[in-house]
Amino acid sequence: MRRAVSWLLAFGVVLLALPFLSCARTIDSGNAGVLWKLFGGTQPDVLGEGVHLIAPWNRLTRYDARTQDHKEQLHILTANGLSVALEASIRYRVARDELPRLHAEIGPDYYEVIVAPIVRSESRKVGGRYAAEEIYSTRREVVEREVLDEARRAIAGKHVELEAILIRDVDLPENIKNAISEKLEEEQKALKMQFTLNRERQEAERKRIEAAGIADFQKIVATGISPELLRWKGIEATEKLAQSQNAKVVVIGAGKDGLPLILGNQ
Repeated sequence: MRRAVSWLLAFGVVLLALPFLSCARTIDSGNAGVLWKLFGGTQPDVLGEGVHLIAPWNRLTRYDARTQDHKEQLHILTANGLSVALEASIRYRVARDELPRLHAEIGPDYYEVIVAPIVRSESRKVGGRYAAEEIYSTRREVVEREVLDEARRAIAGKHVELEAILIRDVDLPENIKNAISEKLEEEQKALKMQFTLNRERQEAERKRIEAAGIADFQKIVATGISPELLRWKGIEATEKLAQSQNAKVVVIGAGKDGLPLILGNQ
């Protein structure tokens, strides 16, 4: 009898818990939820992570609130009339505080409805300002920045935030790629030659300045030396040698210009 009563109590508890279990909804980490009520429509509050009790006649829609990355193929017509395909990486996320308005105005497919069309349109506008070789090589970062700025202005007020637009690859016809590569190679050669010429000019200038300095020094020395100075220096040197301890013979007046002639074996 007692066992039967226990089973009945357990069954009753389960029956009472079933409505609550069926109403439990979980929002995972990094996500947020928007609640739509049968009587009241979309609610203005954003539901955070965790378990929420939602009545069966109401609906919970979950959104990923983290930064998302989407690869997009962008087709543009460049300034020189070439059709170019860009493989781009679009980084975006929902404006979390504006999530109820995003849900009411656009819905869960907001990337296809808002983000992708705007990015494609603005990339065509920006791409038309540049030649194909600029987008392929020298101006890629500039194009990325301009597309991002234009797309941000266009998407303002749509409850979505664009974080970055990165051009991963530029697909050009093979002959155009080869022509661009050859052009860049020639430019590098020209820059290297210019560097070499500048270095040679600097070296020549250094040698010229060095030679001018030597010539100036020789000129100053030459103008300052006279026969009288040389004879006087010779006399001074003779006096010092005569006073040394080495054996020698000094012949007075036997040298050039009447200078003493010193003979010795050391």
